[in-house]
Amino acid sequence: MIVQEVITHLEELAPLAYAEDFDNVGLLVGDKNAKVTGVLVTLDTLEAVVDEAIAENCNLIVSFHPIIFKGLKSLTGKSYVERVVLKAIQNNIAIYSMHTALDNAFNGVNAMICEQLQLKNKRILIPQKETIKKLTTYVPKNEAEQLRTALFNSGAGSIGNYSNCSFNVEGFGTFKGNDSSKPTIGERGKLHTEAETKITITFQKHLEPKVLKALFETHSYEEVAYEITTIENTNQHIGIGMVGELEEPLTEKAFLNYVKDKMNTACIRYSAFLNKKIKKIAVLGGSGSFAINAAKASGADAFITADLKYHDFFNAENSILLTDIGHYESEQYTKNGLVAHLTKKFTNFAIILSKTNTNPVKYF
Repeated sequence: MIVQEVITHLEELAPLAYAEDFDNVGLLVGDKNAKVTGVLVTLDTLEAVVDEAIAENCNLIVSFHPIIFKGLKSLTGKSYVERVVLKAIQNNIAIYSMHTALDNAFNGVNAMICEQLQLKNKRILIPQKETIKKLTTYVPKNEAEQLRTALFNSGAGSIGNYSNCSFNVEGFGTFKGNDSSKPTIGERGKLHTEAETKITITFQKHLEPKVLKALFETHSYEEVAYEITTIENTNQHIGIGMVGELEEPLTEKAFLNYVKDKMNTACIRYSAFLNKKIKKIAVLGGSGSFAINAAKASGADAFITADLKYHDFFNAENSILLTDIGHYESEQYTKNGLVAHLTKKFTNFAIILSKTNTNPVKYF
């Protein structure tokens, strides 16, 4: 097995196309074609983690946070980032980061928090927009069926809960499925001495490379005419944060004790009690002050996140209980979820959960 095979499986869980623009995700160090000896999964990649990978004979580190975030102008070992990268290169260790791609995945970071808290009725807190694209192309009429099949096989025409869509027009059959993913055909006129068929089909944006590959490999023209546009949409299965519900409501004090226990946190910073029961909860792993208004708009009784500043707590405005459980604490179970995901796929391969505590914050 090579590094790329592991990456492919990870990107089925969290396609990099949905990572935030500011982020640095993907293979940051190493050769994607290198043969894998073992995989070490961690929250952060520190020197101690690289040492752990060496000791465990793992030449691929899957890390949630990217070790390279800002541009590196030199590799002299003057910072912990440079030392990590140097040690990884010297020992032929690849480093792959998921970060906000996993934040925005439906079964990613925030789903893992919900699972730890045993929340039900989960939904995305801030759905991502413009995740659907549309391909329009023209093909000789006698090739339309072949191209349509190739596009479907690449994943196009399957949006959200709709899959295996098909169409049949002008002798091809009857379309089945969702209008938003409906491939349509129509005459454009004469080109290359024969009539053409217009094909329009929608697809999830992370599938664009596969869709174009299918188009170019199947189409008979040397120069394929096509157009890709982005469709205005709000995706209920991709986005950051999550809202869920406790099985039974808790008092505010009981809720804080519950969170402290389930999330294994030493302390919780929180806003003023509202003297009401807590049942609906919004969660967002890592720094989540930007989502306070979204949490309030969702009708959540409480919002669990991290890195709230002094003035952020005023934004509770007597309508929600804000809780800051710590950055590391909010994301610590992410690596457990990734190990579980990889182990299901690679049952006879070493997938190791890092034992290194990478939390830089200590409590006294």
